[in-house]
Amino acid sequence: MANGLPGGAPPVNQKFGAREGDEGIVRCDACPVLCRIRPGKAGACGRYANLEGLLTRTDPLVLTQRVAEAGGELVPFQGGDEWDGRILQQAETFVTGIGSGTTYPDYKPAPFIVASQYQGLDTVTVVTEGIFSYCGVKVKIDTDRHIGPETAAVRADGEQVGHVTTAEYGSQMLSLGGVRHLTGGSKKEGNVTCRTLLSLCSGEAVELAIDGGSRVVVQAGRAPVVDGHAEERMRVGCGSATVGIFAQQWHGEVDEVIVVDDHITGVLTEHQAGRCLDMPPAGIRVRGRRSTPGRYFQVAEPGSGWGGTDITEPLSIIERIDPETAWPGLRLLLTSTTGEDALYCVLDETLTPVPAEMPAAVRKVVERIGENCEPALCSVVFMAGAGGSLRAGVTENPVHLTRSVKSALTRVTMGGAPVYVWPGGGITVMVDVTRMPEKAFGYVPTPAIVAPIEFTMSRADFEALGGHAGAVVALSEVLAAEQDSARAAPWRADNPWPLEPRR
Repeated sequence: MANGLPGGAPPVNQKFGAREGDEGIVRCDACPVLCRIRPGKAGACGRYANLEGLLTRTDPLVLTQRVAEAGGELVPFQGGDEWDGRILQQAETFVTGIGSGTTYPDYKPAPFIVASQYQGLDTVTVVTEGIFSYCGVKVKIDTDRHIGPETAAVRADGEQVGHVTTAEYGSQMLSLGGVRHLTGGSKKEGNVTCRTLLSLCSGEAVELAIDGGSRVVVQAGRAPVVDGHAEERMRVGCGSATVGIFAQQWHGEVDEVIVVDDHITGVLTEHQAGRCLDMPPAGIRVRGRRSTPGRYFQVAEPGSGWGGTDITEPLSIIERIDPETAWPGLRLLLTSTTGEDALYCVLDETLTPVPAEMPAAVRKVVERIGENCEPALCSVVFMAGAGGSLRAGVTENPVHLTRSVKSALTRVTMGGAPVYVWPGGGITVMVDVTRMPEKAFGYVPTPAIVAPIEFTMSRADFEALGGHAGAVVALSEVLAAEQDSARAAPWRADNPWPLEPRR
């Protein structure tokens, strides 16, 4: 169960473990695995080691820092290539949970309970790394391309690690992880799920296979790769919305526009936008179920063709052309919701659409569709329930912490990054992993994900909720003790400063 001590990692956060016999073995109590670690070795997770009989956290504590420019404005520290990540004594500092260690089970105070002062207010930040079995990630994949049916299993290395959930506007959504995949299946399923979550939260690329669908490479902040095709755009809107956006620009240049979409296909002259422009009916009826005027559902099956459908021959979407309404010379444009696929036709004497060269004015509008499509990205949001004994590391009466969070008296962050706290019971949080410092996540082989979490409040509120007042340490003492081992990370300008008083 023991591994070698990671080379070059500075030993930090030393604490006595339970010694066993005369061989110098230390039993680690940081998680339920309870590794027996020999001298000079690390436990199964690689996060704790036995250094000369002391249970030692192998990764450095991470501090986020910002400094003042001329004029007093606080900005992220820009240290350049020469900055080695050492602590800047004059910078404003926030102690994150990254590298802080755990106190599982949290019948004892959290590893750091830090007192500091900000804008004249005495604050306390409770800092720890939570061991989360109840956790997962929500993955947003910006693409119109169909990746698999809703509720389909999502697999990594052949093991189910989640499922496809409801699609959102221009994006496919996955729900991965959760306690049932981590602990409710086979040992391999749990380990693969844990590894998948850790990789995604760490910003690494992961290949996922979807039952009845595609193989997708997902990486936070990068474009998705679907069946080997790197996506470039998310759609500007559904077919109906695209008609509404660009109707005025098409008016006078074409006689009919069909915007092909898996969800809502739009037909310009039937659409309210076309009617407001007094466009005459074109008599071209598309397949599918007509909803409201100019809006059609179920025009085709989902797929990797035009507009997220299985259509590769766009004229096949036309069910019939009314000879009483249509006319020879009618100018017809078919386009997808991203503008990546487009076809311009002119009806001949038999009212058959004949492909023709697209006029410059029409092409300009098609290109504008693409211009209005945002770049395709994968977003990874970590979601976890901060309950159980974790809260006991803050107070002897955990429900007081929950109530303080729900009353907005306590701010929750993860690695200093802002989180969304779900309404209702418990402390269920979500965080964008790209807003957190690097190497913020770890794991324990139970299996479970280890993630930083911080609770910041006024000193008065900390005392009111029955916090562990005897464990409070001044920020200056933390900086002095961790000077040679902690790592400073630049504060991200798009993150609110965690010590900023709530307004």
